[in-house]
Amino acid sequence: MAYDLEEQEQMASIKAWWNQHGNLVTWLLIIVLAAYAAWSGWNYYQRNQSAQAAQLYEELQKSVTAKDTARVQRAAADMEDKFSKTAYAQMGALTAAKSAFDANDLKTAKAQLQWVVDNGLDAEYKAIAKIRLAGVLLDEKAYDEGLKLMSGDFPVQFAGIVADRKGDILVAQNKLEEARAAYQLALDKTDQKNPGRQLIQLKLDAIGGAPAKAAA
Repeated sequence: MAYDLEEQEQMASIKAWWNQHGNLVTWLLIIVLAAYAAWSGWNYYQRNQSAQAAQLYEELQKSVTAKDTARVQRAAADMEDKFSKTAYAQMGALTAAKSAFDANDLKTAKAQLQWVVDNGLDAEYKAIAKIRLAGVLLDEKAYDEGLKLMSGDFPVQFAGIVADRKGDILVAQNKLEEARAAYQLALDKTDQKNPGRQLIQLKLDAIGGAPAKAAA
């Protein structure tokens, strides 16, 4: 009998607690379950997006091999439109830019590179796009635009190649002292084992060697 009474008291206590806090607990549970469902759904969406983008990127690569520039550009445009938040869209745009450049379509190459600059989520891909775009601008003699593009922030590992590109543009502007300083910086920032150092040194030597301050 005592046991039944104690059990009834516990049940009454639980009911009283639930009457006071039940709605709050229910809402907290709903929030937690909803958050988990959203997180799971987002992960599934991301995986699905990545898988579809990977398939489209593979098609783009096949089009590059086949030298079908029109299909390359269509595939890149599809990735940029449908899968812009994936790395494949950035890689696709860079590949499409190279394909267009090889076909002497500088307008399209610039547009693809600019897309990565404006929409890329990865700092390394954006840096590559800026450096290549500056090269196209150099070919078009748009020197000031190229230098402006090279004046922004870049990941530290790109310091050497950015300085080298600046040097190329400055040489084209006949600003040889500034170009020498840029090439010297490029050498300073490029690893000793990097084979690209030899080309930088050749360009520096071709305009008179080390800048005045470094030579002193």
